Amino acid sequence: MSLEITGKLISILPVENGQGKNGPWTKQPFIIETEEQYPKKVCISAWNDNAKTIQGIKPFSTVKIAISVESREYNGRWYTDIRSWKVEIMNASGAEMDKPAGNFAAPPVAVPADIQSEGQEDDLPF
Repeated sequence: MSLEITGKLISILPVENGQGKNGPWTKQPFIIETEEQYPKKVCISAWNDNAKTIQGIKPFSTVKIAISVESREYNGRWYTDIRSWKVEIMNASGAEMDKPAGNFAAPPVAVPADIQSEGQEDDLPF
């Protein structure tokens, strides 16, 4: 099951690290508060590389999170896990903001000669 949830990041809990049969893992639990008439607090877990993304978000930022929900039975009891797999920081209007890190500007594009207007010379100063 895959869903999306939007809310304010209100708390980042301590990081948990461990060693599993597939190697080391990192779990970053965090709490968001939904933006509904009756807001609800939801604890979500980010794993491994996704955990670093959460750690870089300022508290009280509005985020849209793609989550997966799964329940498991252990010794007759059921446990539900909500995991994030995609996080987007939203601006005040609710639109996705530009990515905060890295230089992802598009490279300049050369205009083919046949598209340039006739009668214009290429007299750029550089």
